[in-house]
Amino acid sequence: MSEPRIRVIGGGLAGPEAALTAARMGCRVDLFEMRREVDGRAILTPAHQTTDFGELVCSNSLKSESPNTAPWLLKQEMRRLGSNLLALADATAVPAGHALAVDRVEFSRRIAEAIAAEPRICVVREEVTSLDPAGYAATVVATGPLTSDALSAEIARLTGSEHLAFYDSISPIVEADSINMDRVYFAARWDKGTADYINCPMTREEYDVFLAALLAAEPAETRDWESTSYFEGCLPIEVLARRGPDTLRFGPMKPVGLRDPRTGKTPWAVVQLRQENLRADSYNLVGFQNHLKFGEQARVLRLIPGLENAKFLRYGQIHRNTYICSPRLLDACLRMHSRPDLLFAGQISGVEGYTESMASGLLAGIYAAVLAQGGQSQPVPRASALGSLTHYITHADAKNFQPANITFDLLPHLDEETRRRVRDKKERHRMVCEQALAALEDWRCAALASGNGIP
Repeated sequence: MSEPRIRVIGGGLAGPEAALTAARMGCRVDLFEMRREVDGRAILTPAHQTTDFGELVCSNSLKSESPNTAPWLLKQEMRRLGSNLLALADATAVPAGHALAVDRVEFSRRIAEAIAAEPRICVVREEVTSLDPAGYAATVVATGPLTSDALSAEIARLTGSEHLAFYDSISPIVEADSINMDRVYFAARWDKGTADYINCPMTREEYDVFLAALLAAEPAETRDWESTSYFEGCLPIEVLARRGPDTLRFGPMKPVGLRDPRTGKTPWAVVQLRQENLRADSYNLVGFQNHLKFGEQARVLRLIPGLENAKFLRYGQIHRNTYICSPRLLDACLRMHSRPDLLFAGQISGVEGYTESMASGLLAGIYAAVLAQGGQSQPVPRASALGSLTHYITHADAKNFQPANITFDLLPHLDEETRRRVRDKKERHRMVCEQALAALEDWRCAALASGNGIP
C-alpha cells in the first residue's frame, strides 16, 4: 500500500513543522517554497533576506521560558507532542535571560538539515498559484504574512471573501563591536534569569532629545501595497511616539525593573538590546520596529546612549501581513469548511508570533496526516494552550477579528469557587497550566489508543 501524499505550501516556520510532523507520521510530503535562486538571482519577499527555511525576520525570540507563563505553557505542550522546530530552537538557543532566543543562521541551517534527512519530504522551489487538490490527500497552506499576490487571489476565490491585512515591522540590528560598553549595562528585568540583555539607560533630558528627533524623522516612502493598518501588538516606534510623550516609556523603553547597578537607580527610560547569535557579534533593538528612511534611522538611533557610533547590520522595515478570516472559514482542526482537504497554519491563519506559528504548523501536520490516512481527527482540547489558541482563531468575532499571541486570556478560566478561594495570580496561573497539561496528556493518550497517533 502506497503512502498518502500531502502538500505543504510555505517554508517559514509553520510549513517545515507541518511537513516534518506529517512525514514522521508516515505521509509523503511535497514542501513548496517560492523563495529560490534563479540564474544566480535570489527571488525573495519584501521582508526576507535569504531563501532559507525558517528565516526569522522580526526578532530571534520565542518568548518566555519562565514557568507557568502562557508562552512557557504553549512551548511545554509542543515539546510533549514532539515539535520538531522547537527541539531545534532549544538546540540553537542563545543567552536571553528568561526567554528562549535562537541563533537565526544556525536555526535555519538545522531546519534545512532535518528536512534533507527526512526521506519522505520532497522540497519544491516554485510558487504555488492553484489550490486544486492535484492528487494530494490534503494540503496545508502555511504561506505566512507575505503570501504572493497570485496565491492570495486564489485563496480569495476559494473563500469567497476578501483577505484582512495589517502591516508588521522589523527591528534594527547593530554590530556588537560598535556598542559603547562604557555607557550601557547588562541586566534582565527584575533580575529574572541571567543578565543577558544590554541596557542603554537614558536620563530625562536624553529621552526628550531622542523623542523630538524621532517625531521629526522622515518616514520611508509608501509603496503601493502599504497602508496604515498596523497590528496593535507590533506598532512602529514613531507611531507610538505620536500617541504621547510617555508612551514609549511605558512600552518598549520601559525602565521598570532595570535598575542600573552602577548608580543603584532606575533610569528615566531604557533601550534593551538582545543577542542575535551564538557568536554574540550582533544585537537587535528590542521593540524598535519602525518605518523610517534608513538615513533617518541611523541619525535618530545613534542618539541612544551606547549607540553613538553604532554600525547597523539591518535597518527597521515594514512589510505586509496578510491573514484569512479564520472564524468564518476554519473548523477546530484548521480545515476549511468548504474544502476539508485544505488546512491553514501559521500567520495566515490568524495566529501571531513565531512560537504560535510553529504550534499551528504542528497541529496542521498532525491533522493533515490523520486525514490523509483515512482517520478522524479529534481537535486538541480547549483547556490546553494549543486548543485555546485554535479556539480563538476559529471562534473569535469574525467582524473584528485580529491575530493573537498566546495569553492566559485565551485559556478557560478556573471555576468561580476556585477563583474566590485562590487570590494569588501566580498560583491561579500555575493551576491553569496544570489543568492544560493534564488535558493535553489525556488527548495524546486517546489519540495513541485510537491509532491516530502523533509523531
